Amino acid sequence: MKSHVWRPLYVVIAFVAAILVFRFFYVPKDFGSGSHGFMYSFHRKSNEEEWKKMPVKYGGTGRQHMHEYCIKCHSEEVKTRSQDLHGIIPCENCHGPALGHPEKIPKLVIDRRRDLCLRCHTALPYTTSERKRIPGINPKEHNPGMECVLCHNPHNPRLEDMRK
Repeated sequence: MKSHVWRPLYVVIAFVAAILVFRFFYVPKDFGSGSHGFMYSFHRKSNEEEWKKMPVKYGGTGRQHMHEYCIKCHSEEVKTRSQDLHGIIPCENCHGPALGHPEKIPKLVIDRRRDLCLRCHTALPYTTSERKRIPGINPKEHNPGMECVLCHNPHNPRLEDMRK
């Protein structure tokens, strides 16, 4: 072959090799892998202690500490959530960090984006993942472009209790 073919090919090979070397040293070994299949987003087993140190007002999850605090002003929501599977999800997952609530931040922002729901409710083909137990949808077929909260109550998302 002529040199005009080999030179660009060498550049591409060098570029790919550089990326692989960078990835080898920069990406942690446990990134993207878990005991029950693939882990999503930026989760990796070795940094769980780092995340536990993140400043959240209510460090417990689900029906634990956050409900003890939230029930003082939001008794109806806490009661509804405690009866449903979404009760294990911290309020801050949808409402954001409550560090200054209610003293400095009287009202928390409610994240109504479809992407928030799809983090857990997108149907996945990975049968080894624990996520297979969560009801999933195909976001391209199931009401594309609509916010989930228009039909589903996030505090009580059962199909029987859908909004009309």
